[in-house]
Amino acid sequence: MATRTLSVSSLASTAFASFPRPRRAPTAPPLPRLLGPRARASPLSTSSSSAAADDEDGVDTVEQLLHPRPPSASAPGAPRGRTDRLMKLQRRADDDAVPGPAGPGGRRRWFPYLDAFRPAVGGAELSSREVVEVLEPYILEPRRDRIRHAVDNRSYAVCLVVEGLSDFGNVSAAFRSADALGVQSVHVISCDSSKRYRDNRHVSMGAEKWLDIEIWNSPAECFSALKKRGYRIATTCLGTDSVCVYDMDWSQPTAIVVGNELRGISDDALELSDLHCSVPMKGMVDSFNVSVAAGILMHHAVCDRFSRLGHHGDLLPEENRILLAEFYMRHRESTATIVHEYAKRKAENFMARL
Repeated sequence: MATRTLSVSSLASTAFASFPRPRRAPTAPPLPRLLGPRARASPLSTSSSSAAADDEDGVDTVEQLLHPRPPSASAPGAPRGRTDRLMKLQRRADDDAVPGPAGPGGRRRWFPYLDAFRPAVGGAELSSREVVEVLEPYILEPRRDRIRHAVDNRSYAVCLVVEGLSDFGNVSAAFRSADALGVQSVHVISCDSSKRYRDNRHVSMGAEKWLDIEIWNSPAECFSALKKRGYRIATTCLGTDSVCVYDMDWSQPTAIVVGNELRGISDDALELSDLHCSVPMKGMVDSFNVSVAAGILMHHAVCDRFSRLGHHGDLLPEENRILLAEFYMRHRESTATIVHEYAKRKAENFMARL
């Protein structure tokens, strides 16, 4: 039986004929329904935050994302909580060997995603290239340019770990700084506090939507995984054995760990870390607010990498395309729907050729 091979563009147009596309017209046309209505700003937001508020549809608040896991989730191999739903493409397993050649300091560079999107139910597996080609017509050009610029400046060489923070405002502020500085990977070690702070999107500006957030139950669990990925663990601590952050080589893959607002870094984290580091203090107080400290450390790490390497963003071309596909998938809930429909249509076309 004669068959017809469909390209990505033809298959997408067939699968999504019901989705309206942006039309060129002498006057500015209304936004396509696919892009969804412009989200309303939070009552706590100011007018300056309205630019970020349009990302809010379908995204959990920081409080919801970091809600403690049920006891059943503590078992080995169990999902790490609700943050997993933010990550769309297939992720590398924690015990997989870190691919690629060794970088500065003899450590291998970690990249968490595989070049594959696998629909949960039905549908064919898609590559990142297919995801990008399918979704680009449905994302406005200024938005595409902004996403590409962000991806070009992303790196996994520096990651942030927050341990036992009880104030979600501080967590939100740390997330916002990480996103602004191009630090893609952040880790949260759960605390035992029941104190909760609601509606902190006015602090994070929706940064949690674009970050790779992983939640851990203990420093040992978190640090073990990070060391397998090739990171050295640098805990912030004032002490005689602390290294000044200005004397560190930040071109090496490094996990920056900041601690609880009152207790600081736990004894377990200090013992399991590779080194202790500190920011020199010139005033009467001997500490920064934890979110400020995280921002200072990440900013200095980025500046040091620029000084040594000439850049901070360091994704290889294939990694750049994979992360671009991941960001396109996170753009709207509707973009994920489009990709699922395309994957389903691709599978049906494949079966029809058998």
